[in-house]
Amino acid sequence: MFSTSTTTNPNNDIELSSPPSDGVSCLKFSPKANNFIVAGSWDQKVRCWEINPSTKSSMPKAIISHDAAILCTDWSGDGTKVFTGGVDGKGKCWNLATNQMVQVAQHTAPIKECFWIEESNVLVTASWDKTLKYWDTRQQTGTPVLSLELTERIYAMDMLYPLLAVATADKKIYIYDLKNPQSPYKTVDSLLKFQTRCISCFPDKSGFALGSIEGRVAIQSLDDSKQENSFTFKCHRENDTVAYAVNNISFALPYGTFATAGSDGGFSFWDKESKFRLKQFSKLPQSISTATFNLDASLYAYASSYDWSKGSQYFDPNQPNSIFVRVVGDEAKKGNRQTKKR
Repeated sequence: MFSTSTTTNPNNDIELSSPPSDGVSCLKFSPKANNFIVAGSWDQKVRCWEINPSTKSSMPKAIISHDAAILCTDWSGDGTKVFTGGVDGKGKCWNLATNQMVQVAQHTAPIKECFWIEESNVLVTASWDKTLKYWDTRQQTGTPVLSLELTERIYAMDMLYPLLAVATADKKIYIYDLKNPQSPYKTVDSLLKFQTRCISCFPDKSGFALGSIEGRVAIQSLDDSKQENSFTFKCHRENDTVAYAVNNISFALPYGTFATAGSDGGFSFWDKESKFRLKQFSKLPQSISTATFNLDASLYAYASSYDWSKGSQYFDPNQPNSIFVRVVGDEAKKGNRQTKKR
């Protein structure tokens, strides 16, 4: 289904058919098939689509219920299974071949993030119960192989093996080497003043990008001798007087550039080395709640879905929850800037 509406789809991107009926919380492309994507949502369902970029169309492939609102999802390394984390504190595994879902993890509070670690064949889950847990999903014993207590609730996490970056409610970022995950090898403070919303590891694993509720992004190096490479910049703002949350930061791995998406309904591509915005896209009529590139950065998916950042009084039940996929050309490549320096 491809919409050319300038109201709900102002960038004329591919619109996924049969979208979620409630807020979209997470999107993730398959690591094996570049054109397969899953979405988790507040309607308690996880859905899978196949995208055809040449015809600008999509085909729903599968759907299953987690039995609670879903906050995070990830694929197994071979692309045959999908993991979900829910507000019920349960982590589940969906076998796409059998269409069966089984529980593989448990927390005492909602699971905010989950990542499959192919190199060690475990699932790592991060929760608002202030714990980080690792699970051997083959055992299904209900007992993690490793459980770590953190100082606060985990608000965001990203993984690019062997780097794991964990952001907590007290604006700390714990950096782990997954070859030795028992304790963080580095703990750093956020350069941002307000609540963390998202985090994304640099493709070269030398640092991370952090987004917050104040319409600001931090670029932070892990090398203490290169702190001149760390800086912050404003984005997703109106005339620098109204700040919107940065809901997602996603790196285009082949290029080292990244995209931000926010509560203002906008998304932009950036080059952190030159400190330039490569391209700013037309804003959608409601928040972009989450977004992601596929592995080769040929596709960029983003969800138009109210994120409740302005409270219930701004919720419009007539606004649909939509997922769009942009076919990415040279606009994500370095040296292709189209707008002035940030």
